[in-house]
Amino acid sequence: MTAIALTIAGSDSGGGAGIQADLKTFSALGVYGASVVTALTAQNTLGVQGIHDIPADFVRLQMHSVFSDLRVNAVKIGMLSVPETILAVARGLAEDYAGPVVLDPVMVAASGDSLLTESAISTLKTALLPRATILTPNLPEAARLLGCPVARSEAEMLDQAKRLLAFGSGAVLIKGGHGEGAEAVDLLVTASATVRLAAPRIPSRNAHGTGCTLSSAIAAGLAKGLALEDATRAAKQYVHAAIAAADRLDIGAGHGPTHHFHAIW
Repeated sequence: MTAIALTIAGSDSGGGAGIQADLKTFSALGVYGASVVTALTAQNTLGVQGIHDIPADFVRLQMHSVFSDLRVNAVKIGMLSVPETILAVARGLAEDYAGPVVLDPVMVAASGDSLLTESAISTLKTALLPRATILTPNLPEAARLLGCPVARSEAEMLDQAKRLLAFGSGAVLIKGGHGEGAEAVDLLVTASATVRLAAPRIPSRNAHGTGCTLSSAIAAGLAKGLALEDATRAAKQYVHAAIAAADRLDIGAGHGPTHHFHAIW
């Protein structure tokens, strides 16, 4: 049977992140992608010029349309900028879907523009974190969810991941891409184990959409039936290769995208 993954996220008009990055990732990894658009952004490699939220009832309608017809094997959730949208997505999952969920708590774009209102953070923690199979925050996002300083060491990353587990997700992948050092280290943390995932840090300005790409790659692996650790390892390898190949692209004047189709083009 055809593996199907659904992305519930915002649209990036520049094509490097959000829905566009998710669908490219699904396609590159051999998974059929469906989408529910939660917000439109006027965005390019230089930043976010505007955000238009889709009405929550229409987000819910999109979800029902997909779930009522397609046999969805995994869901990736990205940008949910307002509480009403978060609650609509939570209701949609509760009513129509019982499979794995990859939750990427998209809060700030690579340009520094905020993508999540302050009022939405508490709603996200109570309504969706308990539903997530895996939560995938970067260092600033983990700190913002917890209301604490950004982790500066692997020990602090592990502590924050364990604190985030208390909100109810099955696992936390705390990503060290915003850190320093020769390696980019991510920690996959569950209630019973911690897995260290490291790769050489690649110096490139073209890393727009890496968080979206990693979470959707995990969802693609889960949709194909991989175990969580295997799906996460494969996703890390895919994103590392996509960043390594990113400078082969010439997209925009700012932070360009990763190369989703590095193995194909």
